[in-house]
Amino acid sequence: MMKAPERSPVPGEPLTDQAVAETRKDKLLEAIHSRRATVGVIGLGYVGMPLAAGALRAGFDVLGFDYDGAKVDAVNRDEAEGSTSADVDGAAASPRRRLEATTNMARTHEADAAIICVPTPLNKHGTPVLDHVLAAIDAIATSLRPGQLVVLESTTYPGTTEEVLLPRLAQSGLRVGTDYFLAFAPERVDPGNEDFPLTRIPRVVGGVTPDCTDVACALYSQLVPEVVPVSSARAAEMTKLLENSFRTVNIALVNELTRICSRWDVNIWEVIEAAKTKPFGFMPFYPGPGVGGHCIPIDPVYLSWRARESAMESRLIDLATLINAQMPAYVVRRVADALNERRKSLKGSGILVLGIAYKPNVSDTRESPALDIITELQERGAVVEFSDPHVATVSVNGTALASIDLAKATLADADCVLIVTDHEGFDWELVAREASLVVDCRNALPTGANAHVVKL
Repeated sequence: MMKAPERSPVPGEPLTDQAVAETRKDKLLEAIHSRRATVGVIGLGYVGMPLAAGALRAGFDVLGFDYDGAKVDAVNRDEAEGSTSADVDGAAASPRRRLEATTNMARTHEADAAIICVPTPLNKHGTPVLDHVLAAIDAIATSLRPGQLVVLESTTYPGTTEEVLLPRLAQSGLRVGTDYFLAFAPERVDPGNEDFPLTRIPRVVGGVTPDCTDVACALYSQLVPEVVPVSSARAAEMTKLLENSFRTVNIALVNELTRICSRWDVNIWEVIEAAKTKPFGFMPFYPGPGVGGHCIPIDPVYLSWRARESAMESRLIDLATLINAQMPAYVVRRVADALNERRKSLKGSGILVLGIAYKPNVSDTRESPALDIITELQERGAVVEFSDPHVATVSVNGTALASIDLAKATLADADCVLIVTDHEGFDWELVAREASLVVDCRNALPTGANAHVVKL
C-alpha cells in the first residue's frame, strides 16, 4: 500500500516532523553554502588548529574553543601555530573572515557547526579515555539549539557517536535528524607532511541519520576537494581504525623481518627497495625504533578494546602492537652489541640520540619510542644526551634533558650515535664523518658507505 503524501502545512497547524527537519536542514545548508555559518572548533591542537585555519580560508567565521588560556590568547594575538594570516593564505585579511578563540564553552550555541577535535588517549590499562570528548559534548548539550550541526573528529571506537554522544545530546529534548544534526568525520591530519595538507585530503563522513550525513558532507565539501559519505557514524569510526590498524600490522611485519634479516646478515633496507619495484601487490613499509604519535600506538588499541567488549578477539592487531612495542628494547640491544664489538660496555658509555620527536620534522614527542629507548639506556648505565632541532627539552623519568648542538666535537665525544628520528635539519655527512660508531634506525646514512655504521 502506497503511503499518502503529507499535506502542505495549513496556516495555524503545527509542522510535521519531516517538515521541521527539512526546514532546519535547508536553512543550515543555505548558511553553509553562502558561508554565513559560523564554524566552532573545540580543541585547538594539531587537529583543531589546521581545521580552524581551513574553515577560515574557505570563508567562514570561526570560533575556537580550548581550556588552555595561554593557547587561546596566542590564537587571538594571531601568534598560535596554524593561526597566522600566512597559514591561511591571507584569508584573515577579509573582514568577513574572523577567527576568535575562547575558553568559554557556554558560547558553543553561537556555532552553526560545532566540531570536536579533542584528545582521546588510553590509560595505563589500554582502556579508552573519553573525558575530553564527554566534557565537550556536555558543554554543547547544555546550550544545544535547533539547526546546529555537531561533528566528532576525535578518533574513538565504533559506536561512540551513537552510544555516548547521542544520549547526552538527547537530554536537551531536541531530536537528532529533525532538530539538530550529528555526525562523525575522522581526522586525517599528518603533521609535517607538506605534500598532503588538510585541503588535499579526502574526508569520510557518516551521520546518525541520512540528513545528518547530508549536512555534514555539505560542510566538509567547502573545506576539502572530496568528501566520501558512508552509511553510518559507526562505519566512519571504523574507517579510521582500519586505516591505522593497516599501518600497525604492516609496520610490525617489517619490524619482525628486520630482526630476522639481522640474524641472517641480510640488509632489510635493500630487500624493501628491491621488493617495491614490483608494480602491483606490494606497498613498502619501513622498519624503525618503534611507533609513536597520536595515531599508530593508540588507534588499533581502541579497536582491540572494543572487540574484547564484544567478546571477540583481534589477535593479529594485538600481536602487531606487541611487536612494535618491543622495538625500543631491540634497539638498545643493537647498541649494546655494537659497543661490545668494539670492546666497550653499554654501562658508562656516552650515547648521543639524534631525534627525539616521534617523526621527522615535527616537535611532537607523544608516545615517541625515543623516550623508551633513553629510559632503558639510562637504566642500563649509559650516559645519554640528545640532539633535536625541533625539541628543546624533554622530560624522561621526571628528569629534564636539554637538546645539545650537533657539532664535530659532540659527535666525536660520543661512544655511539643513535639515529632515532631522521630530521632533515641534521647534517648527515657530518654525522657519518665524525662519529666513531653509528646505529642507524632510519637508514639515514648511505648503506655500506662506512664500516662504523650499523643498520637496524
